[in-house]
Amino acid sequence: MIDFEPGLLGRPCWLELATGERITLPTERWRAAPDPGDELLLSSCAGPTLDIGCGPGRLTAALTERGVAALGMDVSEVAVRLTIEAGAPAVRRDVFDTRPADGGWRHALLADGNIGIGGDPVRLLTRVRQLLRRGGSALVEVDPPGIGLRSGRVRVSTDDGAGPRWFDWAWLGADAASSTARRAGLTARWVREAGGRWFTELVRS
Repeated sequence: MIDFEPGLLGRPCWLELATGERITLPTERWRAAPDPGDELLLSSCAGPTLDIGCGPGRLTAALTERGVAALGMDVSEVAVRLTIEAGAPAVRRDVFDTRPADGGWRHALLADGNIGIGGDPVRLLTRVRQLLRRGGSALVEVDPPGIGLRSGRVRVSTDDGAGPRWFDWAWLGADAASSTARRAGLTARWVREAGGRWFTELVRS
């Protein structure tokens, strides 16, 4: 089972750091109706949108229901299946793989902490910039101000025990969003809070 799949299936789980710290994952939200934070993301999507690390597909499905062309993308077969079952298209693909639609997306979503994918937000956002058309934007969920930019090795754990592998992950605070975006060739249009969560829109010029 791929790392986050227990959470995709509704089981409580958390990220375990090498230091022993535990960060609870919001698995209930992954399968819930859109909340005010989600609504900020969804209302900002005005054209073809790629939902990177789509999980069970709540955002991809919500955009599809609103008539916005959207595609979910995830490395998990379970995530892709759940997104399709929710009524939205999805593909099993790593964000760092070459895609035929590179440079064609109006928006890209990185919600629910997915800015941490690969453990290097600058590398990830540089890749996202390649996916976006000129003038397109990445809509990114970030941590509250004060976190800065942090990375480390983690594994996903459940009540049944720790996951089988350690992998690189990262956290990006709202206070570091603008400077990190610039290093990836993007410009922060806004950084704001909604429903107790923090987000930023990063634009490709």
